[in-house]
Amino acid sequence: MTRPDTTTKHATDVSAMFDEVSPKYDLLNDVLSVGNSRLWRLATTRAIAPRKGMRILDIAAGTGTSSAALAAHGAHVTAADFSEGMLAEGRRRHAGNDLIDFVWADATQLPFEDDSFDAATISYGLRNVSEPKRALAEMARVVKPGGRVVVAEFSRPTSDAVNWAYTKYNRHVLPRVAGVINRDAAEAYKYLNESIESWPAQAELAAWLREAGLERVAYRNLTLGIVALHRGFVPRAKPQPVAEAARPADETKPATKKPAAKKPAAAKKPAAQKPATESKPAAAKKPTAKKPAAAKKPAAAKKPAASADTAAKSAEQQKQPKQQPKGATPKTETNERGTE
Repeated sequence: MTRPDTTTKHATDVSAMFDEVSPKYDLLNDVLSVGNSRLWRLATTRAIAPRKGMRILDIAAGTGTSSAALAAHGAHVTAADFSEGMLAEGRRRHAGNDLIDFVWADATQLPFEDDSFDAATISYGLRNVSEPKRALAEMARVVKPGGRVVVAEFSRPTSDAVNWAYTKYNRHVLPRVAGVINRDAAEAYKYLNESIESWPAQAELAAWLREAGLERVAYRNLTLGIVALHRGFVPRAKPQPVAEAARPADETKPATKKPAAKKPAAAKKPAAQKPATESKPAAAKKPTAKKPAAAKKPAAAKKPAASADTAAKSAEQQKQPKQQPKGATPKTETNERGTE
């Protein structure tokens, strides 16, 4: 049997190991947990709170035992796993259950659209994922806002005495008992024990759920902390997308105000005033209208019959325009009128 490396946890090695133990996997769990696995499954089901019409994603579903417990409440369950051996066994056992669909999937790259499920859960499989934080983020991504993510995983017993006895059991008793039931399972359960010992404690896993964007994260210990049940909720408004969407929204507001600040209509007002100032030449045209009148007045200047003095004065007045060529014509017109 291929024994995966607990530091790398290559998916091909882990899936190959579960392929080999799949036929007697559930029996091994019942025996090695001394029947507690059934109680842990019941507590996990209650934490998910399945009901008719819900769509639930069960990751690392294995042979579908946990999926069947959810489907018993009327929920439609997608049982996902990366072990083809486990999926084949699950399809065989639950062939007549239309509420369970078995799908091959990598927990770090779930093949589902955003907001596809009402809830997502993983039982005793997160520690076998090479990138558990990424898997939690993927679970949060595919769950609808307001939905829940539930993780059941082996953890650290709260009592030092219990932790000491539990560690001894996992290291020495568990692999031997597993080897008696299934010869190929001895190495597999040595790996499982190593993965349990290297797994973080309850508080750190809760912090991982918060990093994934979940809110109202909480956990409770089962069987003195041998198993911990974590639960978190996807926010009604997912924080990261909303924050990113808020920035462009704030940036677009000044963009909308800028055209208003430019006020092209106000810019046109000076243009509207210019024609008013340009219309003033109409007033300037009045003198030009008077010029023809001034041209006609030489007929009045033809009154030489009056006297010699008036003829002399008119001669002098005719000389004055020649002395003021710079446009004093209006003044001469008024002077002539005055003489008249």
